[in-house]
Order: sequence, then C-alpha cells, then structure tokens
Amino acid sequence: MAEESINGDQPDTPLMSNLVRTHHRKGRVYRPNPCFGFLASTLSAAVARSGYYIASAWILVERGYGTAGLATFLAIVSIVEFIASPLAGVAADRFDRRRLNVAADLSRFVVMLATACALLYMDVFLVICLSAVLCSFCDRVALTSSQSMIPVIADGRDLVASNSAVFFVMQFGSLGAALLAGPLLHEQSPALPFTVLAAFFLFSAGCLALMRLEPVSRDVRIAKISAARFDLSLRRLIVVYALLYTSAVLVSVMGSSFVFQEQKGTAVDFGYLEAAWSAGSLIGAISLFGIERAMSSQARHLILLGSTALVLMALAYLHMPWTVILFAALGFLYNLGRVSVEVTLQSRVPVYLLGRAKGIMHCVAVVLGLLVFGIAAAVGDRVLPSTIFFSFGMMLLISIWCLSVDVVQTQEKGET
Repeated sequence: MAEESINGDQPDTPLMSNLVRTHHRKGRVYRPNPCFGFLASTLSAAVARSGYYIASAWILVERGYGTAGLATFLAIVSIVEFIASPLAGVAADRFDRRRLNVAADLSRFVVMLATACALLYMDVFLVICLSAVLCSFCDRVALTSSQSMIPVIADGRDLVASNSAVFFVMQFGSLGAALLAGPLLHEQSPALPFTVLAAFFLFSAGCLALMRLEPVSRDVRIAKISAARFDLSLRRLIVVYALLYTSAVLVSVMGSSFVFQEQKGTAVDFGYLEAAWSAGSLIGAISLFGIERAMSSQARHLILLGSTALVLMALAYLHMPWTVILFAALGFLYNLGRVSVEVTLQSRVPVYLLGRAKGIMHCVAVVLGLLVFGIAAAVGDRVLPSTIFFSFGMMLLISIWCLSVDVVQTQEKGET
C-alpha cells in the first residue's frame, strides 16, 4: 500500500480522523482547552527527566566510575526501554492515558525522593542503577501515554502545530535542565538535584490531574481492520524513526570522545556542541510548517535521513568551529524528523491504537540503538569516533536506497 501524504492533497485516514472529529464535536463547548495544562506538564516533566540523566551521568563520572560505569548505566536504560515500550503501548491503549501519565509522574516523584535519600547512605553506583530501572520504565509509560494524547489535546486543530508545540516545549525543558544542572551539581550534596527534580515531576502530575479529557470510544470493527493493516502501513515509518533515533543515540554516546580525543577540545568546546545541538533541535521542532505541503511524508523522511548521513560523514573531515555548525544541523534534522514521524503516525493510526504503535516503534528503535551502542563499546578506542560516524552515515545511505526500492515496489503493486 502506497504511503499517503500528510498534507491536504490526500484524504485523511478515516480510521483515525473520523473518530477524533466525532469525539471532539461532542464535548468542545463544555470542556476547557486542556492544551496549556498539557504543555505545562510536558515542560516540567522534560526538565525533570533530562535533569535526572544529566545528574546521574555526572555523579557517576565524578565518583570515579568512568566510562564503564556510564556505559552500564546507559545499557540498563536501553534494556528497560526495550522491555517497557510494548507494555507501555498496550497500557496506554487499554487504560485512561491521562491517569496513566499522572501515575507515572507520581511514581517518578517517589523514585526521585527515594534516590535522594539512598544516596546519603548507600553506594552511589548501586543506587543510580536501581533508580535507572524504575525511572526508565516510568519514562516509557509517561512518554507513550502523553504523546498518544496529542490528537485529543489538539481538539481538531492542525496536528503539525500541536506536535511542533509539544516537541518545542520538550526540547526547551531539556535545555532548561542543562542550565539547572550546573548550579545543582556544583559542590552540593548529590541528594539535592534529585530532590529538586522530584518537585518538577510532582508539578507535572498536578497539571495533568487538573485536566479533563473525555475517553475515546473504540469501534471493534475498525479495530480489527486497522490491526490487519498495521504492519504493512507503518513498517517504513518505523524504520525511519529507528534510524533517526539511533543517529541521536550515536551522537550522544560518542560526542564526548569525539571532542576530547579526536578534536583535542576542552569541556567548553563540548558545551558549545551540546548547546548547538539544543539550538538546532529547538528550530527543528517548529520547522515542519514551512515544508509540510512541499512534499509527501515519504520523500521528506528520505531527505532527512540523507541529510543526516551527509552531516555525520562530514564530521570526519571538519574541525572546530565547523563541527559546532554540524552538531546544530544534526539537532535540527533529528527533531524535525521526530515531529514529522509523529504527525505521520497520528494521521494514519486510530487514536485508540496509538499507544501500541508507538510502543512497537520505540522498541525497534531501541534494538537498533543497542546494536550500534554495542558495536561502539566493542571497538572502543581502536576506531576513531569520526570513523564510526562515517560508517553509520554510509549505513543510512544504504537504508535510504532500500526504502526507496520498497516504495517503488509498493506503488507498482498498487497500480496493478
């Protein structure tokens, strides 16, 4: 089945759009717009979530656990996400998503406070690893349920605008966490940052608890049809998301080594690259407006993957300050791709199946990310980070060719 464009030239997918529009018409007059509360919750949770990973990584390094400790921490997070993603997807489709998100935020609030207390009396590495298991599971539940609510939160408005706003706020929260981490971690007790971050999770839960969303009805007949078409209609989108996700994982894992070992840079230089990535991501989150109607979603995704490949390959040949520009471009392409994938997914999947779709999508992405992370860990210092970037860029180009062939073959089958 040929993929449909997400612009106005193609008819909306009836499986989702009819249900969402009917659902919204019934309650729009009596229910206040929950958008502001949802964005406030998203911002607060993004600060806390990003702050947790920044604080955990810094504390592990500061206490002398080094690269091995950090790699173990990242591996635990990835494995838990792999296990939790499909479970969180099923839960998001079966239970009330707002209440599920509130429960996840309250759970993270409790975990943060427990982590803060345990750090005062127990081994840091053990405490951080245990908290990573619990936080990663709660993160997947919270992110899957919250992002599955976006079509209902949009209340019939443009999905591009709604998703762009959500991802912009999420990235802004991540930037705020980076700015907040410095003062909290500088010569302070390790319990302090986790206590402060717990308050952000509590605020997020409070914002969601005040929202009122009418549950989405489920049509059994349509559910059977969409389940039968699920794999064929979304396989390319899942591959695109997995490749974009893995490119971001690769940059985050290899970025520090790339700066310190290969570029001979300082911590200030690494900070510049992180800031450039964040700035590019902020711009990318709101850039879909300008190109949404210019091309189909499948063409846009191939161009984004190709551009990401070229930028990664260029890192092998350029040095400071050009690498700052390249990192900004990577952040821009990644977040633009994420918004585009989310909009496409929400345009093609019924709102009550979004949780499972997102669970499967992220599960595949984590598997690919773990594979790349494992290869990077295995080769260690024997291969330059830029060589790994270049190799993954080549893999992206090969993947683009495979996706293009699949699109052509699908279109030919549709015509016959």
